[in-house]
Amino acid sequence: MRSALRLLQLVAVFAALSLAAPARAATDIALWHAMSGELGRQLDKLAADFNGSQSDYRIVPAYKGNYTETVTAAIFAFRSRSQPAIVQVNEVATATMTAARGAIYPVFNLMRDQGEPFSLADYLPAVSGYYSDAAGNLLSFPFNSSTPILYYNKTMFRDAGLDPEAPPRTWPELGAAAKRLRDRGALCGFTTSWPSWIHVENFSAFHNLPVASRANGFAGLDAELTINNPLLVKHVAQLAEWQKTKVFDYSGRGQAAEPRFQNGECGIFIGSSATRADIKANTKFEIGYGMMPYWPDVKDAPQNSIIGGATLWVLRDRPRAEYKGVARFFAYLSQPGVQAAWHQNTGYLPITRAAFELTRSQGFYERNPGSAISFEETTLHPPTENSKGVRLGSFVLIRGAIEDELEQAFAGHKSAKAALDSAVERGNKLLRQFERASPDR
Repeated sequence: MRSALRLLQLVAVFAALSLAAPARAATDIALWHAMSGELGRQLDKLAADFNGSQSDYRIVPAYKGNYTETVTAAIFAFRSRSQPAIVQVNEVATATMTAARGAIYPVFNLMRDQGEPFSLADYLPAVSGYYSDAAGNLLSFPFNSSTPILYYNKTMFRDAGLDPEAPPRTWPELGAAAKRLRDRGALCGFTTSWPSWIHVENFSAFHNLPVASRANGFAGLDAELTINNPLLVKHVAQLAEWQKTKVFDYSGRGQAAEPRFQNGECGIFIGSSATRADIKANTKFEIGYGMMPYWPDVKDAPQNSIIGGATLWVLRDRPRAEYKGVARFFAYLSQPGVQAAWHQNTGYLPITRAAFELTRSQGFYERNPGSAISFEETTLHPPTENSKGVRLGSFVLIRGAIEDELEQAFAGHKSAKAALDSAVERGNKLLRQFERASPDR
């Protein structure tokens, strides 16, 4: 009897000790990113929601500046073995990250190694294809993806006698509408942001033309630019001609053009779908939306647009426990409800068709006209070798060279052909430098 009582007392003591012991601390996982303002707050909320959904891992976001600053910080941190587990990298640096094989942990390997559910077929081909290798394996996790769309001022359209419910579909239609707006007093007919992304990279994809040989660089480092082709020469020449009368008015690089649409200077604007919420919040007129224009004499155009934005790359040489948490986080981000909320709150594309279908069933697209255009544009047709994206080394520098030359053409200092020939020559030199420095050569 005494031994039984003693046993019960010991059991009670061990139970009390186990209850009093502190809970196992969650494993912290650093995520370095380049999102400020409202987008940064949405990312913080996403991390907090994941952290609240389980108790084993804690995503810790840290803003590190713009994309270049964020990648640079991660590179320096890797050298001192203080790198984060996850870093956000913009799409033009994909080739650079891919070449750093010893530093990255490919997402398809991560998900397989950690036993987390993952099917590439769940993701939109226009998104996943951009960030996959030649064998179709996903290298980084799609996070914030956008594509160019057309915005127009319905009030200005009405005043100019244009149909406010009919966005221009082709470049000739856009030119005619922009001229009408100019004739009725608009300071400029149309303008665009991100000159190379819109007028070279997406223009080429929408017309199923290569930006470079070797499947736009996906098939090898020995790619060469092909952007001095007749159609692109024709397009740049037309923009330069329109520039003379401000039917088209060049506004600069990056997002410099956006305020000119918001304040009513330009009646038509082509820019990122991810700026839709910002444009809507900062305009006092009714906005119309449309797809990017295309040249109607090009067979089978339009094809599909390509994306911009960034993905989440996983870096090696972190403690093993962190990688299970990273995989769990990516599986969480892929859930239709999570992805639909991110899409709706930010304006970025949903990365899965399930998230798009959920958003549609919730009535979001009906309540928010124009918000589905980015999805429709990227999924018009299955991506081809020419329209799944661009995988070229040093592409940030190549874009700079392209935009230098576009500015020469728009200013009338060079013909469209001479400008694009020069862009090809300069870009190819950068490609050869990258090829020589690559460990895969």
